[in-house]
Amino acid sequence: MLDALMLSRIQFGFVVSFHILFPALTIGLACWLAFLQAAHFWKREQVYLDLYFYWLKIFALSFGMGVVSGIVMSFQFGTNWSRLTDAAGNILGPLLSYEVLTAFFLEATFLGVMLFGWRRVSPRLHFFSTCMVALGTLISAFWILSANSWMHSPAGYALEDGVFMPVDWFEIVFNPSFPYRFVHMVLAAFLATAFFVGGVSAWYLRRDRHRAESLRMLKLATAFTALVVPAQIVAGDLHGLFVVEHQPAKLAAMEGHWETHRGAPLVLAAWPDEKAEENHYEVAVPKLGSLILKHDLDGEVTGLKDFAPEDRPPVQPVFWSFRIMVALGVLMLVVAWGSAWAAWRGRLERATGLHRAWIVMAPSGLVAILMGWYTTEIGRQPWVIQGLLRTADAHSAVGAASVATSLTVFVLVYFVVFGAGIWYMLRLIRKGIRRPAPEAPRGAPGRPISASNDTAEEG
Repeated sequence: MLDALMLSRIQFGFVVSFHILFPALTIGLACWLAFLQAAHFWKREQVYLDLYFYWLKIFALSFGMGVVSGIVMSFQFGTNWSRLTDAAGNILGPLLSYEVLTAFFLEATFLGVMLFGWRRVSPRLHFFSTCMVALGTLISAFWILSANSWMHSPAGYALEDGVFMPVDWFEIVFNPSFPYRFVHMVLAAFLATAFFVGGVSAWYLRRDRHRAESLRMLKLATAFTALVVPAQIVAGDLHGLFVVEHQPAKLAAMEGHWETHRGAPLVLAAWPDEKAEENHYEVAVPKLGSLILKHDLDGEVTGLKDFAPEDRPPVQPVFWSFRIMVALGVLMLVVAWGSAWAAWRGRLERATGLHRAWIVMAPSGLVAILMGWYTTEIGRQPWVIQGLLRTADAHSAVGAASVATSLTVFVLVYFVVFGAGIWYMLRLIRKGIRRPAPEAPRGAPGRPISASNDTAEEG
């Protein structure tokens, strides 16, 4: 039988696992829409406007599901984690309020214009509204990542009778781990969207639909991912170096190191045994772990045995989630650079093998985000505020039966509601790019919209 603490952790993890996907897709799609509209202004090509209105529907659906799942998540701070609120509410409360006062207000002001203002406002005002919504999603990510990062690397506080009091807000907001985690998360959201867009375009190409639009999307996704995947690898390495110094227990679990030693190997695969404190079936590359983590072949890497058992994170989920994330990153790089090579040779449109790869990799960015989040959050256990407040001490005094009931309800409702939302999103994709697009307002750049060969098929 699971106790109330573990059930509450599972419940929060379940809710956040749904929630994190939709805002990540929303961040990327908002910026993608701003790019499409800017390209339409610049190149005066109707294809960009058609793509804009196609992806606007998917953005609106993703945005709505993100808001709903976020509201449910926030309630748990009062129901399941009230002691965390008592201890750190003076810091976490204002940070989350700043998100509402900046990001939500900005998005609420311009989202209606973006969704329903076409033909009602000028083209420039409509484009400005799209840019403001995109900016709002980034500001929202800024405050959420600031609050979460503070729990990983608390700074700018004073501890008075077990309560965290703010002393320096600049240090709180820009805490040591925040720059690494913010950049890493935003790039992850962009890549998740790019692979989703590329996968959809490849799916259309495989079915010989919307060839001009699909090839344009695939080329853009290829160019973007070919540049940003390497940048994400660099950002991940910098974040990893921070973890080496500030969260060594998490790093040891990620790498599967039990002993502290110099010239540590890079463990590619193994089966960590927490009871025996060793790895079974280990496949490792000698000294490569020290080279990556310390940038020194003989660098010393701390092992899990240097920490008391009660201070170690669960090894299995951290070890495997980290490897899945890294493996997906490597596959992203292969697909992106392979597609870039095919595009340079003028063969991308006919590269059916790459089209299949893009379709398979369409959800890879979202899965990688989930795996990265699991690595980060499970890896900081048993602390909810690193080194200062244990997760067990942040839990509310609620019974296991109550949490089990709410968890069951959440699972059922989420699979029905968000399952329907995801089904409808896939249905929009299957319907394809509808023509004609909404009529441009007077004075808008671009040629008049004309019918195409796809009209009869889609009608």
